[in-house]
Amino acid sequence: MTNVIRKISIGADYKNEAMHYAVGQVVYGGHEISHILFETEDNSYNIYIKKADEVMPWKKFNSNMAISVEFDLEY
Repeated sequence: MTNVIRKISIGADYKNEAMHYAVGQVVYGGHEISHILFETEDNSYNIYIKKADEVMPWKKFNSNMAISVEFDLEY
């Protein structure tokens, strides 16, 4: 079973100082977050953005950081 990540928050203080990234959120000059994936090879969380039909990696966070993950519960 694969878990689809809907939202990721980076930072120890979730409510006041963490950065929040969600699938569908518009970022970086009109790009949209298309996927948030956990890569088991290096234990990192990777955020991919898209504009038109082009998908590209945008941000990468290692699992040593304070990270909160919200999974997509629609199935």
